[in-house]
Amino acid sequence: MMQLANIYFLGIKELRSLGRDPVMLIFVLYAFSLAIYAAATAVPETLIKAPIAIVDEDRSQLSNRIVSAFYEPYFLPPKLITISEMDRRMDAGLDTFALIIPPNFQEDVLAGRRPEIQLNVDATRMTQAFTGSNYIATIVNDETQSFAQRYRDTRQLPVELTLRARFNPSLNEAWFGSIMELINNVTMLSIVLTGAALIREREHGTIEHLLVMPLTPLQIMLSKVWSMALVVLVACAFALIFIIRGLMSVPIEGSITLFLIGAGLHLFATTSMGIFLATLARSMPQFGLLLILVLLPLEMLSGGSTPRESMPDIVRNLMLAAPNTHFVALAQSILYRGAGFSIVWPQFAALLLIGSVFFGLALMRFRKTIGTMA
Repeated sequence: MMQLANIYFLGIKELRSLGRDPVMLIFVLYAFSLAIYAAATAVPETLIKAPIAIVDEDRSQLSNRIVSAFYEPYFLPPKLITISEMDRRMDAGLDTFALIIPPNFQEDVLAGRRPEIQLNVDATRMTQAFTGSNYIATIVNDETQSFAQRYRDTRQLPVELTLRARFNPSLNEAWFGSIMELINNVTMLSIVLTGAALIREREHGTIEHLLVMPLTPLQIMLSKVWSMALVVLVACAFALIFIIRGLMSVPIEGSITLFLIGAGLHLFATTSMGIFLATLARSMPQFGLLLILVLLPLEMLSGGSTPRESMPDIVRNLMLAAPNTHFVALAQSILYRGAGFSIVWPQFAALLLIGSVFFGLALMRFRKTIGTMA
C-alpha cells in the first residue's frame, strides 16, 4: 500500500508540475482541438468545394444538365458567366476552373459529331487542378453519354459496375483525417509529456530530491507513466466526443470506451518510449531531435497515411514491433467499422506485449541513469 501511495502522490506532483507549465498546457489544448480540426478540413491535396464557372453558350437541355452535375462537396455551385468575364475572374483567383460549352453543343452530340468543350484551369493550385480536371472530364462524359442514350442507340457495356462505399459513403476526407490526426497526436503528446517531465526534473535538480527519498526507480517511472497517460487519455476523449463527433459531425460507429481502453494500452508503450528517449537526451533540444527521428517513421509507416500492403515486406514486418501499427488498426476497426473486442483482441494483445517490452527497456535505462547520478 505504501508503494501504491508513493506512485499516486508522485503522479499528482507531475500533474501539478504540468499545470504550472502554461506553454505545455497550451500545446496540449491545441493538439486536441484546433490541430485536429485544421488537419481534417484543410486538405490541399484533395478536391473540396473547388470554385468553378461555366460559360454556357448553348443554353440547351444537355448544357443545363452538365451545369447541374457540379455540386458539393467536390465543387461549389457553378457560376454562370459570359466569355468576357472568364479571364478577369481567373486573373483575380475567383475560379479554379472555367468550362466553356460552345454553341450548338447538344445538336452536334445528337448528330454524332464530336464537339469540343474548353476547360480553363488555374494551375497554380496544382494538385486540385490535376484532380479536378479528371473529375470534370468524367462528369461531362457521363452526362453527355447518358443524355445521348435517350435519342440514339448506344452500345452498352456488358458489365455495369455498382459502387458501394462502406464506412464513409460520402467519401468525406474529414472523416479519415480527423481520426488519423487524433491518433498521431496521442502518440506525439504521450512521448513529449513523459520525456519533458523527466528532463524537467533533471534540469531543475528535483531528481536529486527524489533520490534521497525511500523511492525506487520503478515507482518514479510508474508515476510519470500514469499521470501523463491520464492527461493524454482525457484530452483524447474530449477531442473524440466534442471535436470529432460534435463539431465535425463525424459518425463514431463503435464503442468509445473500447477505443479508450486500447488507447490506454498504446499510451503504456509510448510513455515508456518517452522516458527511454529522455534518458538518452541531456537537454530538451536533444530530446526534440530524437523525437523527430522516432516520431516521423512511427506516423508515416503505421498504416494511417499509407496502406501497409503497399510497403516493402521488410518495412511492413519491422513495423509490427511499433505500437502505432496496432493502434491504427484497432482505431479504424472500432471507430469506423464498429468492431467489438472479439475482432480487435489481437491488437490489444500486441499493444500489451510491446508496451511491456518498452517499459522494461525504459526501466533498465532509467535505473542506469539514476545510478550514475547518485
